[in-house]
Amino acid sequence: MAHPQPRFRELPYLIAGGFQKLAWTEWGAPDAEPLICVHGLTRNGRDFDALAIALADRFHVICPDLPGRGRSDWLTNSALYQPIQYVHVLAHLLAAVGRPVNFLGTSLGGICGMAIASMPKAPIMRLVLNDIGALIPEAALRRIATYLGNEPEFESVAALEAHLRYIHAPFGALTDAQWAHLAATSARALPDGRVAIHYDQAIADPVRATEPKDVDMWGLWEQIDVPTMLIRGRHSDLLLEETFDRMAPKCAATLVVADAGHAPALMDGPSIAAVRLFLETPLP
Repeated sequence: MAHPQPRFRELPYLIAGGFQKLAWTEWGAPDAEPLICVHGLTRNGRDFDALAIALADRFHVICPDLPGRGRSDWLTNSALYQPIQYVHVLAHLLAAVGRPVNFLGTSLGGICGMAIASMPKAPIMRLVLNDIGALIPEAALRRIATYLGNEPEFESVAALEAHLRYIHAPFGALTDAQWAHLAATSARALPDGRVAIHYDQAIADPVRATEPKDVDMWGLWEQIDVPTMLIRGRHSDLLLEETFDRMAPKCAATLVVADAGHAPALMDGPSIAAVRLFLETPLP
């Protein structure tokens, strides 16, 4: 049986400075139950291709590129590259979908999901948090800052892939084909024939503008009352074990990915099966 094919869509949204383009990849029947998947800090919506292909028989899977990533427009004011603005942008997408959705967020995408789900009348009916929790430790933010906005240009996609394999080794035990796919969908062609990772390096500006410190989101977490699945990479330095254990009693489902750190790629069969099981569980 042939794999389902992606569709590439976009919409304009208004943010300080004018209208910009939000792009996304979608899979599955448009009238199926919606599942919005939002990527991590330096990634893009194509990270979810494997998950989307697997779930497209049951869900309308929508994978946006946050501003400054993938096919979405870069912002002229880099100070807008912050979670509160991403939530504003995602609200346009939610309005376009026009009905309740399931929401899966990896890292930064999960922060957006928590922020939206905590709001009154939010259209999220189930929430999956992939290696993000109610406390982000300072040490993890310092690690991310070592490469954020400092990633080089590459002579080839193969060289970019080698870089991804190094900085994103915590994604887990990916196959060669999976790494090649991540590289191909992360590459941006440059005029001189070289390639760069497909994000605006200026997303680092707001991070550099403040001294890293623990980010406490327990108050946000306490406001969320939808069924939630919490996923942790066993070796994660961003979702610590003690944070996971404190959040777990409130969750409808949990998963620890043994061979991953921050953040599980969700490209393996067992992880995808666990996500499917949670999403297909009837609402209370």
